[in-house]
Amino acid sequence: MSSNAFPKDYQSGLNLYDTQVAIKRVKDFFQTLLAERLNLLRVSAPLMVDPKSGLNDNLNGVERPVSFDIRHQDGREAEIVHSLAKWKRYALKKYGFSAGEGLYTDMSAIRRDEEPDNIHSIYVDQWDWEKIITREQRSLDTLEDVVRTVYKVLRKTEKYMSIHYDYIEEILPHDIFFVTTGELEEMFPDNTPKEREYYIAKAKGAVCIMQIGGALGNGKPHDGRAPDYDDWALNADIIVYYPVLDIALELSSMGIRVDKEALLRQLEAAGCMERAQLPFHQAVIHEEVPFTIGGGIGQSRICMFFLRKAHIGEVQCSLWPEDIMAAAEERGIKLL
Repeated sequence: MSSNAFPKDYQSGLNLYDTQVAIKRVKDFFQTLLAERLNLLRVSAPLMVDPKSGLNDNLNGVERPVSFDIRHQDGREAEIVHSLAKWKRYALKKYGFSAGEGLYTDMSAIRRDEEPDNIHSIYVDQWDWEKIITREQRSLDTLEDVVRTVYKVLRKTEKYMSIHYDYIEEILPHDIFFVTTGELEEMFPDNTPKEREYYIAKAKGAVCIMQIGGALGNGKPHDGRAPDYDDWALNADIIVYYPVLDIALELSSMGIRVDKEALLRQLEAAGCMERAQLPFHQAVIHEEVPFTIGGGIGQSRICMFFLRKAHIGEVQCSLWPEDIMAAAEERGIKLL
């Protein structure tokens, strides 16, 4: 399905009021179960960071953060976060967490360069979570175990919502299928990465795509990934097939975080070794922050999927181009 398109004969199963009730129901159930299964404590998180700290997520390296100066701090610059991937490692140490313990938080961000469509918005809301592991746990087995745990929480949330709402049927398969980006390239050599994701997601129902960021056989990465938080050999996206829009829908991105060796290797590959001098990167190099695994789970994406909505604007408040607003109004689709 093309961007900004609405499915033929689509109608929301809930009015605006009941949608708000259902959004709260999804969020309350999912985050409570996720915290229980991963041993996470909810903490407060920043909306902004100092750009000189190196803490902001650089995403694909081209997105512009929203920045502003602070009048009563001598014009000091601040940036609205893109995500909290790096900040969480600092927080785990600062708050005194131990191995096997973790945190999660409600992360709100503005990504001004995001192209809006049915599943993308300039406003980003997600559960950012992070958990301390040992050096020995920096392995594929650890990553796959955590992916299975998160996926089980997704399945239980779907079952919970199907009990409360008759129009919601369970569509997630019992097990999630694991595949690397290299294996996907071999399966679909003549297709783009997004096409590969669609074909494998439609075939399997739910897939974990691993090893994102490094160059594949064709010399290009499957997708962009900042070089200074996930280890490109130990990261993953959870993607499900979403029949409402006939698309592959990413619900979660996660990974074991870089250690010194992975950080320096990836900074060099990305051509940005100058970042190694930033405070966060120096903390990783000198092992002043713990070894961790963590990720982000889209709150609006989760709500959209479990409530079977056709547009992310049906479950979150954002700003939309006039053509999207007009198309939604013409179809009688209510954007928040």
